[in-house]
Amino acid sequence: MTTSSTARVTCDRPGRYGKQLASHFSKKLETRWDPEAGRGHLSFGSETPGEVEMIAGEGVLLLQLEAPTEHIEHLENVIGRHLVKFGLRDELTVAWKRPGGVDGTTQLATPEG
Repeated sequence: MTTSSTARVTCDRPGRYGKQLASHFSKKLETRWDPEAGRGHLSFGSETPGEVEMIAGEGVLLLQLEAPTEHIEHLENVIGRHLVKFGLRDELTVAWKRPGGVDGTTQLATPEG
C-alpha cells in the first residue's frame, strides 16, 4: 500500500533549493531538475522505494512524496533533513502532511545545526 505526503516549504529561493536537492541526490538516485519550468523529480531505488515531485512556486517549494506506507516516515526525514541543512541560513522548516490533514514528520533548523 502506498501513502502520499506533502510539504510546502516557504523560502525566498525555492528553485535554488529544488535544484540543490536534485543535484545532491543525483549521486545515488535518478533525479532531474528543469530550471525553466521550476520542476524536478527524485526517484528513490528499490531498497527504500519512493517518488518525489518538486515544484518551485512564488516563495514556496512544494514537495509531493509517494511511497510505500512503511517507508513514508523515513523518506520524509531524509528529504526534510537535507533540505533544512541546505537552508540553515534561511531557517527552513519542512512540515509534512499526509492524507486527511494528518501530520507527518517535521524537520527544522536547530541552533546546533
